[in-house]
Amino acid sequence: MLLEERDPTGWVLKALREAGNSLVSELYGLDERTLCRRPREGEWCLKEIAAHLRDAEELALLQLNTILDAGSEPLPVRDIDALPLERDYLAADFSRLLSEFRSLRSQTSYLLWGLLERDWRRAARHPYRGEVTLGEVAHELAQHDLEHLWQVRRLKHELGTKAGRPPRDRR
Repeated sequence: MLLEERDPTGWVLKALREAGNSLVSELYGLDERTLCRRPREGEWCLKEIAAHLRDAEELALLQLNTILDAGSEPLPVRDIDALPLERDYLAADFSRLLSEFRSLRSQTSYLLWGLLERDWRRAARHPYRGEVTLGEVAHELAQHDLEHLWQVRRLKHELGTKAGRPPRDRR
């Protein structure tokens, strides 16, 4: 039996913690030139991926809170994949991007760790997808992390870079 089949909320909480920390670790300590380099035209650079992760975390936290606040309003949506093209992420302060992501992830984790099983089944209406549960939002966020962790590692390999190590999160 897979961990997810026995304890889906435990899997999500573990994945969010570990993938989030791994993403920060992979991105930590890279120089600005490396962060902004693209191996191919049209592909996001590492800095844009970090900003995208921050944006995705912000949206997910907003959606989770909307569901917990009675869920009567439609879930907020944004096209976070378009934001790197619309905003000047290359000029952003990278340490601030990582700090904001870590802060938002901390808020998300704190919120999720305090929930009861029935809270994970609470739902709200997504404008395009219909009813979505809090558990689905959390699971999709964890899956999103894993996809971008793979992307960051692949991109770093193509750029010939190695990971730095951030200060350990002692939670």
